[in-house]
Amino acid sequence: MKHPVLSVRKLSVTRRQPDRASTVVDSVSFDLNQSEVLAVVGESGCGKTKTAEAVMGLLPCDTWDVQAESIELDGTNLAALSAAAMRKVRGRKISMIFQEPLTALDPVFTAGNQLCSVLCRHQGMTTKAARTSSMAMLERVGFAEPDHIMRSYPHQLSGGMRQRIMIAMAMACQPRVLIADEPTTALDVTTQAQVLRQLTRLGEEYGTSILLITHDLGVVAQYCDRAVVMRDGRTVEEAPVPKLFSEPQHEYTRQLLNATMGVRSA
Repeated sequence: MKHPVLSVRKLSVTRRQPDRASTVVDSVSFDLNQSEVLAVVGESGCGKTKTAEAVMGLLPCDTWDVQAESIELDGTNLAALSAAAMRKVRGRKISMIFQEPLTALDPVFTAGNQLCSVLCRHQGMTTKAARTSSMAMLERVGFAEPDHIMRSYPHQLSGGMRQRIMIAMAMACQPRVLIADEPTTALDVTTQAQVLRQLTRLGEEYGTSILLITHDLGVVAQYCDRAVVMRDGRTVEEAPVPKLFSEPQHEYTRQLLNATMGVRSA
Protein backbone atom coordinates (compact mmCIF):
# COMPACT_ATOMS: atom_id res chain seq x y z
CA MET A 1 0.00 0.00 0.00
CA LYS A 2 1.32 3.41 -0.95
CA HIS A 3 1.58 6.09 1.71
CA PRO A 4 1.20 9.82 1.02
CA VAL A 5 4.34 11.91 0.95
CA LEU A 6 2.28 15.09 0.68
CA SER A 7 -1.18 15.28 2.23
CA VAL A 8 -3.29 18.42 1.82
CA ARG A 9 -6.49 18.83 3.83
CA LYS A 10 -9.13 21.54 3.38
CA LEU A 11 -6.87 24.12 1.74
CA SER A 12 -8.56 27.45 0.98
CA VAL A 13 -7.01 30.52 -0.63
CA THR A 14 -8.69 33.92 -0.57
CA ARG A 15 -7.56 37.08 -2.30
CA ARG A 16 -8.12 40.22 -0.25
CA GLN A 17 -9.13 43.35 -2.16
CA PRO A 18 -10.12 46.81 -0.88
CA ASP A 19 -13.82 46.33 -1.61
CA ARG A 20 -14.19 42.54 -1.29
CA ALA A 21 -12.53 39.17 -0.82
CA SER A 22 -12.67 36.40 -3.41
CA THR A 23 -12.02 32.71 -2.74
CA VAL A 24 -9.97 31.11 -5.52
CA VAL A 25 -9.32 27.75 -3.80
CA ASP A 26 -12.16 26.31 -1.73
CA SER A 27 -11.45 23.50 0.76
CA VAL A 28 -9.25 21.40 -1.53
CA SER A 29 -7.89 18.06 -0.26
CA PHE A 30 -5.65 15.49 -1.95
CA ASP A 31 -2.80 13.04 -1.31
CA LEU A 32 0.39 12.59 -3.32
CA ASN A 33 1.84 9.12 -2.82
CA GLN A 34 5.42 7.92 -2.82
CA SER A 35 6.98 7.78 -6.33
CA GLU A 36 3.69 8.88 -7.92
CA VAL A 37 2.91 11.40 -10.64
CA LEU A 38 -0.37 13.10 -9.70
CA ALA A 39 -2.00 15.47 -12.18
CA VAL A 40 -4.06 18.47 -11.12
CA VAL A 41 -6.26 19.18 -14.12
CA GLY A 42 -8.63 21.97 -15.03
CA GLU A 43 -9.20 24.99 -17.23
CA SER A 44 -7.30 28.26 -16.75
CA GLY A 45 -8.39 30.14 -13.64
CA CYS A 46 -9.73 27.11 -11.77
CA GLY A 47 -7.22 27.49 -8.92
CA LYS A 48 -4.53 24.96 -9.90
CA THR A 49 -1.56 27.34 -9.66
CA LYS A 50 -2.78 29.06 -6.50
CA THR A 51 -3.13 25.63 -4.87
CA ALA A 52 0.51 24.91 -5.71
CA GLU A 53 1.75 28.31 -4.58
CA ALA A 54 -0.13 27.95 -1.30
CA VAL A 55 1.44 24.54 -0.66
CA MET A 56 4.88 26.06 -1.37
CA GLY A 57 4.21 29.06 0.88
CA LEU A 58 4.78 31.50 -1.96
CA LEU A 59 1.68 33.68 -1.68
CA PRO A 60 2.33 37.11 -0.09
CA CYS A 61 0.38 37.42 3.16
CA ASP A 62 -0.51 41.08 2.55
CA THR A 63 -2.70 40.07 -0.43
CA TRP A 64 -3.58 36.43 0.10
CA ASP A 65 -5.13 34.56 3.00
CA VAL A 66 -4.23 30.86 3.13
CA GLN A 67 -6.11 28.53 5.48
CA ALA A 68 -5.62 24.77 5.77
CA GLU A 69 -6.42 22.04 8.24
CA SER A 70 -3.00 20.66 7.34
CA ILE A 71 -0.38 20.53 4.57
CA GLU A 72 1.77 17.59 5.65
CA LEU A 73 5.08 16.74 3.99
CA ASP A 74 6.45 13.51 5.46
CA GLY A 75 4.48 14.20 8.62
CA THR A 76 5.57 17.84 9.00
CA ASN A 77 2.70 20.34 8.81
CA LEU A 78 3.97 23.03 6.44
CA ALA A 79 0.96 25.20 7.26
CA ALA A 80 2.26 25.59 10.82
CA LEU A 81 5.85 26.53 9.88
CA SER A 82 7.23 30.04 10.18
CA ALA A 83 8.48 31.81 7.05
CA ALA A 84 12.09 31.14 8.10
CA ALA A 85 11.43 27.44 8.68
CA MET A 86 9.62 27.15 5.36
CA ARG A 87 12.61 28.62 3.53
CA LYS A 88 14.71 25.71 4.81
CA VAL A 89 12.19 23.20 3.45
CA ARG A 90 11.49 24.92 0.12
CA GLY A 91 14.07 23.90 -2.47
CA ARG A 92 15.43 21.04 -0.38
CA LYS A 93 12.45 18.83 0.46
CA ILE A 94 9.84 20.36 -1.85
CA SER A 95 10.60 22.21 -5.09
CA MET A 96 8.62 23.88 -7.86
CA ILE A 97 9.06 24.40 -11.59
CA PHE A 98 7.17 27.37 -12.99
CA GLN A 99 5.40 27.92 -16.31
CA GLU A 100 7.79 30.52 -17.69
CA PRO A 101 11.45 29.89 -16.84
CA LEU A 102 12.62 33.21 -18.31
CA THR A 103 10.82 35.06 -15.51
CA ALA A 104 11.65 32.43 -12.88
CA LEU A 105 15.40 32.59 -13.57
CA ASP A 106 17.38 35.66 -12.50
CA PRO A 107 18.50 37.49 -15.67
CA VAL A 108 21.66 38.96 -14.11
CA PHE A 109 23.23 35.63 -13.07
CA THR A 110 24.46 32.77 -15.23
CA ALA A 111 22.70 29.42 -15.21
CA GLY A 112 25.71 27.92 -13.45
CA ASN A 113 25.68 30.54 -10.72
CA GLN A 114 21.99 29.94 -10.01
CA LEU A 115 22.32 26.16 -9.99
CA CYS A 116 25.39 26.26 -7.73
CA SER A 117 23.64 28.58 -5.28
CA VAL A 118 20.92 25.98 -4.71
CA LEU A 119 23.50 23.34 -3.79
CA CYS A 120 25.56 25.67 -1.62
CA ARG A 121 22.51 26.88 0.29
CA HIS A 122 20.65 23.62 0.83
CA GLN A 123 23.44 21.04 0.73
CA GLY A 124 26.21 23.09 2.31
CA MET A 125 28.58 22.39 -0.59
CA THR A 126 31.72 24.35 -1.35
CA THR A 127 31.73 26.35 -4.58
CA LYS A 128 34.01 23.78 -6.22
CA ALA A 129 31.84 20.81 -5.20
CA ALA A 130 28.67 22.64 -6.25
CA ARG A 131 30.14 23.34 -9.67
CA THR A 132 31.06 19.68 -10.16
CA SER A 133 27.58 18.55 -9.09
CA SER A 134 25.94 21.23 -11.27
CA MET A 135 27.83 20.06 -14.36
CA ALA A 136 26.74 16.48 -13.68
CA MET A 137 23.14 17.57 -13.16
CA LEU A 138 23.09 19.50 -16.43
CA GLU A 139 24.30 16.38 -18.21
CA ARG A 140 21.49 14.42 -16.55
CA VAL A 141 18.89 16.75 -18.05
CA GLY A 142 20.30 16.42 -21.56
CA PHE A 143 22.98 19.05 -22.08
CA ALA A 144 25.91 17.79 -24.19
CA GLU A 145 28.07 20.82 -23.30
CA PRO A 146 27.29 21.63 -19.67
CA ASP A 147 30.27 23.97 -19.30
CA HIS A 148 28.84 26.24 -22.01
CA ILE A 149 25.44 26.21 -20.30
CA MET A 150 27.03 27.04 -16.95
CA ARG A 151 28.48 30.24 -18.45
CA SER A 152 25.26 31.27 -20.24
CA TYR A 153 22.68 33.80 -19.09
CA PRO A 154 18.96 32.91 -19.34
CA HIS A 155 18.32 35.22 -22.30
CA GLN A 156 21.02 33.42 -24.29
CA LEU A 157 19.19 30.10 -24.10
CA SER A 158 16.09 28.70 -25.77
CA GLY A 159 12.84 28.03 -23.90
CA GLY A 160 13.52 24.31 -23.78
CA MET A 161 17.04 24.88 -22.44
CA ARG A 162 15.76 27.24 -19.75
CA GLN A 163 13.14 24.72 -18.68
CA ARG A 164 15.76 21.97 -18.41
CA ILE A 165 17.83 24.28 -16.20
CA MET A 166 14.77 24.77 -14.00
CA ILE A 167 14.43 20.98 -13.76
CA ALA A 168 18.10 20.70 -12.82
CA MET A 169 17.68 23.35 -10.10
CA ALA A 170 14.48 21.81 -8.76
CA MET A 171 15.89 18.28 -8.67
CA ALA A 172 19.43 19.15 -7.54
CA CYS A 173 18.68 18.33 -3.88
CA GLN A 174 16.61 15.26 -4.78
CA PRO A 175 13.45 16.63 -3.10
CA ARG A 176 10.70 14.44 -1.74
CA VAL A 177 8.11 16.37 -3.77
CA LEU A 178 8.34 18.33 -7.02
CA ILE A 179 5.50 20.59 -8.14
CA ALA A 180 5.58 21.26 -11.88
CA ASP A 181 3.22 24.06 -12.94
CA GLU A 182 2.46 23.74 -16.65
CA PRO A 183 6.18 23.11 -17.31
CA THR A 184 5.83 22.74 -21.09
CA THR A 185 3.22 25.39 -21.95
CA ALA A 186 5.48 27.59 -24.12
CA LEU A 187 7.40 24.75 -25.80
CA ASP A 188 6.92 23.01 -29.13
CA VAL A 189 5.57 19.47 -29.14
CA THR A 190 8.93 17.73 -29.58
CA THR A 191 10.59 19.74 -26.81
CA GLN A 192 7.56 19.19 -24.55
CA ALA A 193 8.02 15.43 -24.84
CA GLN A 194 11.75 15.66 -24.13
CA VAL A 195 11.24 17.81 -21.04
CA LEU A 196 8.48 15.60 -19.63
CA ARG A 197 10.51 12.44 -20.22
CA GLN A 198 13.51 13.95 -18.42
CA LEU A 199 11.32 15.17 -15.57
CA THR A 200 9.55 11.86 -14.96
CA ARG A 201 12.77 9.85 -15.42
CA LEU A 202 14.54 11.87 -12.74
CA GLY A 203 11.52 11.50 -10.50
CA GLU A 204 11.74 7.72 -10.80
CA GLU A 205 15.51 7.65 -10.21
CA TYR A 206 15.43 9.94 -7.17
CA GLY A 207 12.18 8.64 -5.70
CA THR A 208 10.65 12.11 -6.04
CA SER A 209 6.85 12.32 -6.11
CA ILE A 210 5.57 14.76 -8.75
CA LEU A 211 2.51 16.99 -8.64
CA LEU A 212 1.95 17.96 -12.29
CA ILE A 213 -0.35 20.91 -12.93
CA THR A 214 -1.70 20.88 -16.46
CA HIS A 215 -4.70 21.43 -18.69
CA ASP A 216 -3.36 18.94 -21.27
CA LEU A 217 -5.15 15.61 -20.90
CA GLY A 218 -2.79 14.05 -23.44
CA VAL A 219 0.06 14.70 -20.99
CA VAL A 220 -2.05 13.24 -18.18
CA ALA A 221 -2.72 10.07 -20.16
CA GLN A 222 0.95 9.53 -21.00
CA TYR A 223 2.80 10.54 -17.84
CA CYS A 224 0.49 10.47 -14.81
CA ASP A 225 -0.73 7.76 -12.42
CA ARG A 226 -3.72 9.58 -10.92
CA ALA A 227 -5.54 12.84 -11.54
CA VAL A 228 -7.46 15.41 -9.52
CA VAL A 229 -9.91 17.50 -11.55
CA MET A 230 -10.55 21.07 -10.39
CA ARG A 231 -13.32 23.48 -11.31
CA ASP A 232 -13.98 26.93 -9.85
CA GLY A 233 -11.52 26.39 -7.01
CA ARG A 234 -12.88 23.00 -5.95
CA THR A 235 -12.01 19.38 -6.65
CA VAL A 236 -14.82 17.65 -8.52
CA GLU A 237 -13.24 14.26 -9.23
CA GLU A 238 -10.20 12.16 -8.33
CA ALA A 239 -9.30 8.84 -9.95
CA PRO A 240 -6.53 6.68 -11.39
CA VAL A 241 -5.80 7.90 -14.92
CA PRO A 242 -7.14 4.83 -16.79
CA LYS A 243 -10.43 5.03 -14.87
CA LEU A 244 -10.68 8.79 -15.35
CA PHE A 245 -10.54 8.31 -19.13
CA SER A 246 -12.71 5.21 -19.33
CA GLU A 247 -15.30 6.03 -16.64
CA PRO A 248 -15.39 9.77 -15.88
CA GLN A 249 -17.88 10.36 -13.06
CA HIS A 250 -18.41 14.12 -13.17
CA GLU A 251 -20.05 15.99 -16.02
CA TYR A 252 -17.24 18.56 -16.04
CA THR A 253 -14.65 15.80 -16.49
CA ARG A 254 -16.65 14.45 -19.43
CA GLN A 255 -16.75 17.95 -20.92
CA LEU A 256 -12.97 18.29 -20.57
CA LEU A 257 -12.43 14.93 -22.26
CA ASN A 258 -14.79 15.82 -25.09
CA ALA A 259 -13.27 19.26 -25.58
CA THR A 260 -9.59 18.34 -25.46
CA MET A 261 -9.40 14.69 -26.50
CA GLY A 262 -12.47 14.16 -28.61
CA VAL A 263 -13.54 11.39 -26.25
CA ARG A 264 -17.24 10.57 -26.24
CA SER A 265 -18.41 9.61 -22.79
CA ALA A 266 -21.90 8.45 -21.99
